[in-house]
Amino acid sequence: MIACLSDSLNALAALTLAYLLGAIPFGLLLGKARGVDVRTVGSRNIGATNVFRCVGAKWGILAFACDMLKGLGGVWCAALPALWGAEIGAHGALLLRVLCGAAAMLGHIFPVWLGFRGGKGVSTALGLLLGVAPLAAGVGLGVWGICFLASRYVSLSSCLAAVVVGGMVWTPLYAAHPRWFAILITTLALLAIIKHRANLARLCRGQENRFAFTAAQRARRDAKQEERP
Repeated sequence: MIACLSDSLNALAALTLAYLLGAIPFGLLLGKARGVDVRTVGSRNIGATNVFRCVGAKWGILAFACDMLKGLGGVWCAALPALWGAEIGAHGALLLRVLCGAAAMLGHIFPVWLGFRGGKGVSTALGLLLGVAPLAAGVGLGVWGICFLASRYVSLSSCLAAVVVGGMVWTPLYAAHPRWFAILITTLALLAIIKHRANLARLCRGQENRFAFTAAQRARRDAKQEERP
């Protein structure tokens, strides 16, 4: 019983570390390093897209990479209990990896340092998938890229990628995984979509902003915004 309690405490410590890692607001920190509080400009979101728009391309890419690595780092936190001497079986290890990755994603979405108001979790979810389901991560990223290039809507691309990943884990490609694996991944995909509900509402009203790559695209976007009542 003491050994079981020790293993549980080790797992809890790993989950806590994964959450705290995910709660590091890299987008906010990078913006402030450039003199911009991303919570007060653009979409007021601390995610990579708002950093890209309001701080600069290279800073947005860096924020994306950091947020993605938080998800992957969260998965790696699951290895800590074994290093601390905990006895974890194969299925238990996979469960802890998914849960630690999920904890990092939740840390990004609900960071304790910012009153639980964080990003939307897509970049961190990608890191989680790279750690536990790399094939789904690759397919989801490909779908995101195709949709984004065709539409220039980050929110639509993210939601479509979440739908594809959430459905993919129920296919024969992941038949060897436990049922709870598909349930957890689908739940996280649904969470990412729910976090985009305001964007989806704007899409339905025709008011969602497209991503602007060029000055001309930015000018058309700004002009469209000025025309709105």
